[in-house]
Amino acid sequence: MSIPNNIAEGDERGSNKDAIRFFYIAKGSLAELHTQVEIACEIEYISGDKTQELSDECVRIGKMLGSLIKART
Repeated sequence: MSIPNNIAEGDERGSNKDAIRFFYIAKGSLAELHTQVEIACEIEYISGDKTQELSDECVRIGKMLGSLIKART
């Protein structure tokens, strides 16, 4: 929930500086999620295949956030 909420809040801010700040916070939340996925795999809560799928999705979203930040710079 944190990732899209921070993107939305950043987008509604009145300046690019504020927006970029929230987009970086979203990237931090994404890093937390990626770590949680790895932990879930380590404790065998999710399979290796699911871990790879979710990890790939985290990387893809991270690239999208990077592009969003670059577009606002």
